[in-house]
Amino acid sequence: MAVEAIPLVPRGHQQVIQSYGGGGFTVAGQRYRGDVLVFPERTVAWSGTADPSLESLADVAAAGADVALLLLGLGINGGLAAPALRAALKKSGIAVEAMTTAAACRTFNVLLAEERRVAAALLAIE
Repeated sequence: MAVEAIPLVPRGHQQVIQSYGGGGFTVAGQRYRGDVLVFPERTVAWSGTADPSLESLADVAAAGADVALLLLGLGINGGLAAPALRAALKKSGIAVEAMTTAAACRTFNVLLAEERRVAAALLAIE
C-alpha cells in the first residue's frame, strides 16, 4: 500500500516525493520500483542496503556542493549511519541524517520546498 507524502506542488523539474510504499516510490509523477536516490532535479535507481557504504552512495558524493545534507531512509524501523560513512561524506561537505523511510520522504519534501541542498537515499518499503 502506498502512502501519500506531504502534498507539494513541484516547481520546474523538482523531484517531489508524492508517495512511498508498495515496494517503491512516486516521485514527480513517475513510479519507481525498489530503492532510489532522490536529488532536487533527478531521481535514480539505487542498490540500497540498511548499512549503506560510501561506494553505494558514490552519486551523492559526486554531487559535491549541490548536496549539503543526505537523508538516509532506512526502512520501516530506521537505523544509524556508520561513523565511517558520516566521516567520509563530511569530508565532502555533506552531513548525514538517518531515519525511517517515511520520515526521510516527508523531510526531503519540506527541505526541497525551502530550497535546501538535500538528497535522499531511500530503501523501499511495502
